[in-house]
Amino acid sequence: MNQLLMTVAKRLGLGLFTLFIISMVIFLAVEMLPGDIATEILGQMATPEAVAAIRQELGLDQPMVSRYFDWLTGLLTGDLGQSLATGQPVLDLLDDRLINTLYLAGTAALISVPLALGLGVIAALYRNTLVDRAVSMFTLSAISMPEFFIAYVLILFISVQLGWIPSMSKVDADQSLFERLQLTILPAITLTFVTCAHMMRMTRAAIINLLSSPYIEMARLKGLGPWRVVVHHTLPNAWAPIVNVIVMNLAYLITGVVVVEVVFVYPGLGQLMVDSVAKRDLPVVQAASMIFAATYILLNLIADVVSIVSNPRLLHPK
Repeated sequence: MNQLLMTVAKRLGLGLFTLFIISMVIFLAVEMLPGDIATEILGQMATPEAVAAIRQELGLDQPMVSRYFDWLTGLLTGDLGQSLATGQPVLDLLDDRLINTLYLAGTAALISVPLALGLGVIAALYRNTLVDRAVSMFTLSAISMPEFFIAYVLILFISVQLGWIPSMSKVDADQSLFERLQLTILPAITLTFVTCAHMMRMTRAAIINLLSSPYIEMARLKGLGPWRVVVHHTLPNAWAPIVNVIVMNLAYLITGVVVVEVVFVYPGLGQLMVDSVAKRDLPVVQAASMIFAATYILLNLIADVVSIVSNPRLLHPK
């Protein structure tokens, strides 16, 4: 247990150091964006004097290093500053948007994880058959296509031609659960297409790897059916790599929603970040980017811990 805690502490320390490096990269990347909020507010025809006055008022005339450490200090104390475009506290802008993104990622996870596990079990049971090839071809084709292409295909067929679901997912806190789910289902299906293949392939490989084990042969000799052998004996012992891939895909679901949110005009954190980039609202862009980075690092840490707990041999790498 002590060794496990030490390993977790080391991974956590490495994650914090990585987050610090990412904060510098994010700040530098945002600084390199052409134009700034002063030009956005005043327009292209503004005089240099007016632009300089706005920049001074917003504190953009300070040296970059000074502004970075001021931002980092505020980040560590929970003060993300104020939006340069609206004047609102950044935390207030992020609150509802983050909840919407987590809702979308959670909906996609509830669809993709059981679907991937089911397809993986079916592919393993009927390996090297037409069923296995069809499942593998479907999932690999889906992951080979970019998110925006899948999103536009779904919009074309389900929203435009069939008219079942609106193409724009304008969810609101006042909507009922059914209305919210109806508007979220298309972006959730898009994310499912993208993430399902990884989990399915790992489930299939892990189960096939265990099907030749002696205890599986013994279960078969006792007369147990193929489905019962896989579900009750093989799948529980294949959880280590499967859970690791599931957690990694959950990280992608949360951090990879930017394109999907933009296509469906979904009011999440990714859409807010893109809008803020267009407005050169630097504090909002930096805060949203750090939330995505911290989430990805945290879920990677959870994946490592799950792998170690499932397979203690990883505590003693050779």
